[in-house]
Amino acid sequence: MGKKGKREKKGKGAEKTAAKMERKVSRRAKKEEEDLEALIAEFQSLDAKKTQVIETSCPPPSPRLNGSLSAHPEKDELILFGGEYFNGQKGLGKNSAVQWFTLKKLLTPRLVEEVVVLLPCPMRQTYLYNELHVYNIRKNSWSKAEIPNPPPRRCAHQAAVVPTAGGQLWVFGGEFASPNGEQFYHYKDLWVLHLATKTWEQIKASGGPSGRSGHRMVACKRQLIIFGGFHESARDYIYYNDAYAFNLDSFTWSKLAPSGIGPTPRSGCQMATTPEGSIIIYGGYSKQRIKKDVDKGTLHTDMFLLKAEGAGKEEDKWAWSRLNPSGVKPTPRSGFSVAIGPNNRSLLFGGVHDEEEEESIEGDFFNDIYFYDIGKNRWFPGQLKGPKSEKRKRRRGRQAEAEDAGDEEMEKQPPQGPVEVVKEVVAEDGTVMTIKQVISGPAEEKDRSESEEEEEGEALGQQVEPCPRSNAMLAVKHGVLYVYGGMFEVGDRQFTLSDLYSIDLHKMEEWKVLVEMDPKAQEWLEESESDEEEDDMEGAEGGEEEESSSEEESEDEGGEEQHPSVQPGETHADYLSRTEQYWIKLARSNMGPDAKEKKVVKVAHAMAKTFYEDSV
Repeated sequence: MGKKGKREKKGKGAEKTAAKMERKVSRRAKKEEEDLEALIAEFQSLDAKKTQVIETSCPPPSPRLNGSLSAHPEKDELILFGGEYFNGQKGLGKNSAVQWFTLKKLLTPRLVEEVVVLLPCPMRQTYLYNELHVYNIRKNSWSKAEIPNPPPRRCAHQAAVVPTAGGQLWVFGGEFASPNGEQFYHYKDLWVLHLATKTWEQIKASGGPSGRSGHRMVACKRQLIIFGGFHESARDYIYYNDAYAFNLDSFTWSKLAPSGIGPTPRSGCQMATTPEGSIIIYGGYSKQRIKKDVDKGTLHTDMFLLKAEGAGKEEDKWAWSRLNPSGVKPTPRSGFSVAIGPNNRSLLFGGVHDEEEEESIEGDFFNDIYFYDIGKNRWFPGQLKGPKSEKRKRRRGRQAEAEDAGDEEMEKQPPQGPVEVVKEVVAEDGTVMTIKQVISGPAEEKDRSESEEEEEGEALGQQVEPCPRSNAMLAVKHGVLYVYGGMFEVGDRQFTLSDLYSIDLHKMEEWKVLVEMDPKAQEWLEESESDEEEDDMEGAEGGEEEESSSEEESEDEGGEEQHPSVQPGETHADYLSRTEQYWIKLARSNMGPDAKEKKVVKVAHAMAKTFYEDSV
């Protein structure tokens, strides 16, 4: 009893501390939010001029992230709402050959020559949206629906679809950012879009969650369940681990008070429902202040089950329990996107793992898929199988060529003896090691043909898969996963995407490109360390930088002809082995002497691979 009493006392103390922090953040954020309310009101006054529903065909939506993509419950349509776009830099930096080659590696080969980077433009700005775009799956076309009285512009909100009355899209929370991206307004409003009549309705009910973004929301039976999120002002922030339920019949909020030990406060986690009506929470991100102006981020990898111990009524008792899944779990990351797939599986796509160094943060972005089997409590990575017909054609083609060649080639070929292969490998400490390997001729020929086949398969897969990204928007319809937008970083620049990919989750054979990224939609502005009074000077300096940047790019493009050429029939592995030192030297010259050897080698290999793929 004594230990239990101590635990309860400790828990109450933590609740008091959290409540105190929330009041502190609320006070400091109040002034910021008052300033932004006027701006939000201006946008709403413009929206109020809309008096009728207007639907028009349109090109694909502009680049964005942190929006919501939802599958229509009755039609073959995807509904895109909200999101954000930032057209400036996070920090100071210049274009370099390293960034250019990395960008070429990430984008599809067809778009490489069309990439345009504009430096500088008149004003850095964060754009927020409340547009409603509809993607017709069968026609592969977009339309825009202008509906009177929509929710204010926002991003990092949550949306959930229920099949009631021809379909309803429920939206809760999110945030609005000032144009300079330094002040935030966190919403706590609840809206519903009636899909059958195309009308927005704001639901006003007391007792709901506080204003927040980065939370998660799912439809569970006849309830909307909300968990976590964060609230941030210019100087303070707070992360949540509370849970709320909104009853879709009575239109009332209730705060859940589950027993057991649940997740620590976090945002951006994975939230999924089970067929029995329970809730699964995985991962997420949070940060805490270690000392003044120093924060420490945490990538969570734990997993929990929130189970209702009743018959599905709002007065049910809920309980947290820890899950220990088997299988291969996702690597630690934040900014991943989630969806519910077929066969009682939830899935996770993409994300980023930030490596914090002394004065900078470098992110490793992902484009992989992980599945969680709810029934078996097991994680496993999604692996592409590749189109079976293509594999068969390649095999049949090789067999036919071998048969046609026949004895004639055997007569021309001299007896093959052992072959000595010499390779130079650069270790992480910069040491150059020479490795000699003796292999027999026939074995080499066999291994080479197999490796060539594997490389061909890999090359096919790389040409159609989406580039690594975080904060993308996902939806699943008829067992097909759709991935729209998101962002990735190259050096100091953030690239926001507007491409659309799909993959059949039943077959897992290949990605399909439905909408390609328009590289000309990218707009980049230099960030200045000086005050607004020096903006004119910044513009002048920016113009010179643009000229020098274009010169660097033209030099880089011209220099591509001088790179070691790919020999006829040469595999990527052989090309890299032959030219590795050249690419490492080139990468080092662009990254500087202080760059870590591991990063230099990684970039060198990416540059070599890009050049090889462009040449064959």
